[in-house]
Amino acid sequence: MNPKLIRFLPFLRWFPLKADDVKINFLAGLTVALVLIPQSMAYAQLAGLPAYFGLYAAFLPVAVAAMWGSSNQLATGPVAVVSLLTASSVATLAPPGSEQFIALAIMLTFLVALIQLTLGIFKLGVVVNFLSHPVIVGFTNAAAIIIGLSQVSKILGVSMPRSESFIHDILGVFRQVGDTHWPTFAMGVGAMLLMWAMKKYVPRWPGVLVAVVLTTLISWAVGFERNASAVHDQVADAELKTQIGRVVQAIAEVDRLNVAIAEKNDALAAVIKAEGENSVKAVSLEADLALAKIALRNAEDISASERKKLRKIPVVRQIDDAGATVAVYPVGKAPAGVKLDSAEYRIRKVDSKGFKLVGGGEVVGTIPEGLPTFSLPTLEMDKLGPMFSAALVIALVGFMEAISIAKAMAARTKQRLDPNQELIGQGLGNLAGSVSMSYPTSGSFSRSAVNMNMGATSGLSSVFTALIVLVTLLFLTPLLYHLPQAVLAAIIIMAVGGLVNIEGVRHAWKAHKHDGIAAIVTFFATLFFAPHLDNGILVGAGLAIVLFLLRTMKPRVALLGRYSDGTLRDIKVNPDLPTSEHIMAMRYDGSLYFANVSYFEDTVLEALAERPKVKYVLIVGDGINQMDASGEEVVHHLVERLRESGITLVFSGLKKQVIDVMRQTRLIEAVGENNIFATEDQAITAIYERLGDAARDDLFCVVKPAAA
Repeated sequence: MNPKLIRFLPFLRWFPLKADDVKINFLAGLTVALVLIPQSMAYAQLAGLPAYFGLYAAFLPVAVAAMWGSSNQLATGPVAVVSLLTASSVATLAPPGSEQFIALAIMLTFLVALIQLTLGIFKLGVVVNFLSHPVIVGFTNAAAIIIGLSQVSKILGVSMPRSESFIHDILGVFRQVGDTHWPTFAMGVGAMLLMWAMKKYVPRWPGVLVAVVLTTLISWAVGFERNASAVHDQVADAELKTQIGRVVQAIAEVDRLNVAIAEKNDALAAVIKAEGENSVKAVSLEADLALAKIALRNAEDISASERKKLRKIPVVRQIDDAGATVAVYPVGKAPAGVKLDSAEYRIRKVDSKGFKLVGGGEVVGTIPEGLPTFSLPTLEMDKLGPMFSAALVIALVGFMEAISIAKAMAARTKQRLDPNQELIGQGLGNLAGSVSMSYPTSGSFSRSAVNMNMGATSGLSSVFTALIVLVTLLFLTPLLYHLPQAVLAAIIIMAVGGLVNIEGVRHAWKAHKHDGIAAIVTFFATLFFAPHLDNGILVGAGLAIVLFLLRTMKPRVALLGRYSDGTLRDIKVNPDLPTSEHIMAMRYDGSLYFANVSYFEDTVLEALAERPKVKYVLIVGDGINQMDASGEEVVHHLVERLRESGITLVFSGLKKQVIDVMRQTRLIEAVGENNIFATEDQAITAIYERLGDAARDDLFCVVKPAAA
């Protein structure tokens, strides 16, 4: 088949299809789909979206990424870290689950697609190296902890506040432990125990699917949900009505302040653009904005307090013959003789129109049947700045996760991978997702492992996975109505448990303390900045670059002595080695660039100050890989300065790229081509020929063969 055609349509390499390959890939695709369907719904909720958006993300992106990627076994779709990054990126701009939140999540998918496609088309996959492995290890550990803790509220059956501090929010959850809904807790913990037991004792069985099917059947059989609704006029107790009124008022105040802050942000941006950030009007608006944010935090605290008081009041429903709500009373305050529902309820989701009565646990509920709506994503240009920075982090983290998984599998299958083609595949997958109501996707380690263990031979298995998800969307969504939300939370907690890798941090520390510091700082920064996780990883990436520069600012420099076999070795390691009073030999293990070239100059001059009789300085340059303009300039001045003092600078072992720079900048003329040698032996021999009798008894002389 034409290689150029395969380059543009990589899935053509799957053909011609053999019956055995189709069968193996179908079974692999089916098995992955059985894991993916419940996982995708759980991850969608982690992303702040309704559960069924996970099915949308498990449809087209899965097939398209496999068809245009380079890995035969990589399973794309919703993943935990990218889901959490999506939630943290969009939650600051819109309330989770709202129409605007959904629109921004889809816009985020489009931006991620553009970034990944651009990097792939221009073969810039190496840019992902800016996120070093220790930084990713630190970030992943923190993200796994955040993901797990974010699901605790669903396991306990209590609400989780959302603010600018994740630590504050999770403390709010633990304060509600006394309000635990025990049937919900039993469902969540039971599902986790079941999945753990199956993984340990029958690992080949699909534990996630078994847990989903079993808990859904139990939920349906016992009437686990048991919810109702009411309006404010149906509250028949004055104290209860007053408390609900306080909650409505507190929520309205939070909403008002959120709108005011959004308007002030827009006004501030316009003033900064027109008059500058130091203008009187801009400074005044910044002060107003700061005061509004303080007021918002106070209002959120009041709202949380009033809602907590309301949650502690159990209520009952008076119903008519049709089972509809007639009145709502606190438990024990209903008049004698009225017809009551058999359940006790808690009041949730209060708004200006009414509230929800929760008598059981939360379930997935109604999932729209049919395909997602196909349309171009809506681009909100005023949100483009913060969205683009978030998209860049997600694009890089998502690709790093995908390519790491693909490389791990390729090491076993001996497949040759093309990282840039994988970028294109991931980008096209997200592009397809952005027109089919999907949030950003990436490669999944657990599902890719299932895919490979089932013997998948090509991306055709992922196409079958997408087709099975399609069948689910068209025909099977009603079966998922009674799936408990606590079980989805349990699936997430079990999935991210494997992401915690303390040994990875310890290993980074052993490799180099700077790497360990980068991992640890990234870990704590991610926890501190949560829910703004992108800030945590950017801090880590920036620190890793700074630490790298610090390391390279002072590379290892070794003064050399002559060993008995004629080689030059470090006199710090071998202090008894003979040295010369005429020649100072030095090995420099680093590139000559702007950050360290002054260190190179200082080191040479300091060493010469202790050796006043030296006439030649030999730089053994085997370790010099690059030279920039700053390096050339300093070396040029050093050559002239030494020459004025009667000292000649000589180089040996320079690489081609360094010599090319010296030629292009005419530095080679200043040094002298006769002072550049291929090896250190040639350099020393030439230097002694120039010194002549003056160095006849020099201990640094070329070692001569012993007499026979």
